[in-house]
Amino acid sequence: MDYNEFFAGKVQDLREEGRYRTFATLERIVGEFPRALYHAPDGSAREVTIWCSNDYLGMGQNPVVLDAMKDAIMRSGAGAGGTRNISGTTRYHIELEQSVADLHHKEAALVFSSGYVANEGALSTLVKLMPGCIVFSDALNHASMIHGMKSGGAEKRIYRHNDVEHLEALLKAADPKAPKIIAFESVYSMEGDIAPMAEIVALAEQYGAMTYLDEVHAVGMYGPRGAGVAEERGLMDRIDIIEGTFGKAFGVMGGYIAGKRETVDAVRSYASGFIFTTALPPALLAGARASVEYLKVSDIERQRQRRNVRHLKDLLEAAEMPYMQGESHIVPLVVGEATCCKMVTDMLMDEYDIYVQPINYPTVPRGTERLRLTATAAHSIAQIDHMADVLKHLWHENHVFQYAAA
Repeated sequence: MDYNEFFAGKVQDLREEGRYRTFATLERIVGEFPRALYHAPDGSAREVTIWCSNDYLGMGQNPVVLDAMKDAIMRSGAGAGGTRNISGTTRYHIELEQSVADLHHKEAALVFSSGYVANEGALSTLVKLMPGCIVFSDALNHASMIHGMKSGGAEKRIYRHNDVEHLEALLKAADPKAPKIIAFESVYSMEGDIAPMAEIVALAEQYGAMTYLDEVHAVGMYGPRGAGVAEERGLMDRIDIIEGTFGKAFGVMGGYIAGKRETVDAVRSYASGFIFTTALPPALLAGARASVEYLKVSDIERQRQRRNVRHLKDLLEAAEMPYMQGESHIVPLVVGEATCCKMVTDMLMDEYDIYVQPINYPTVPRGTERLRLTATAAHSIAQIDHMADVLKHLWHENHVFQYAAA
């Protein structure tokens, strides 16, 4: 067998479907975000504006975060020295976990190397530790949550997206004695909508299920201290486990869970994704803690970001653009076909110096390919106006969104 030819064929299949992913080489410039240098394949470089970043509040550029990271690296060096279990637990881990536990008003927290690893590690461990456990999963849950359920060997019941009636029907049909977990997200990043959290929590309490809430696209963004949608809606104390990330609104890297001390300790003690992974280095931990603590008291970034999102949505609405009108800060603009979606993003980059990645299958269902737009706190009103004008021009004059209109 010619292995190389085989894999080349698999990649060619993606190209023919319009789903082959290309990465733009970007160099973020301190103090200039969302502007960045784009390094083109021909060796040239030019400035572009980023419109698909998860650094929603621009905290990756915040001097408080940068200073904390510089100080940590000068005090403790670059690496952690090993896994948390052997030689990698530092005071920076403990301080960050205390900060996160306080953020969510939980007894304990546990830091992972990423939000993906946190979801996979926590969910797989919880399921394995509870024989006969049934996980009730929203149909649009993130791949990391699905990975965790599969790794744990969970018996899974998938309920229609944000459909509490379907969820209740599944709960009713389940063995009342079986341990149960309802796993869902607050903000769904590809749809821009928010879960009916109060109703889900009420069902969990009625049917004796644990709640596992992924707040990765909400922490830092929602609530008076940035603890997420559960804080904003007064439901944090009724959620068993909250999972979050430092890699989006907090602007750094890493993931975590927060909950009851015994539950968190069980995950710490059994999750292989935690036990066998090299610990995050001091600089990242210090930067994450600085960001969390800063956003507990500063609402300036959240208010600016909300203003920018509202302005973008108003402009797209006035231009009759086909965006998905969820209540969150994420603005998905539907194109509806993979090749066309890639063409739009190429035009934005090549002709207007606007960087947006196309979102295609399997991230979203076929026929719903889209641009996932994020107006951050760092975007100016002028940049938002320009983006809306460009999209309007492409839609009404160049008709490049023909599939969305069909």
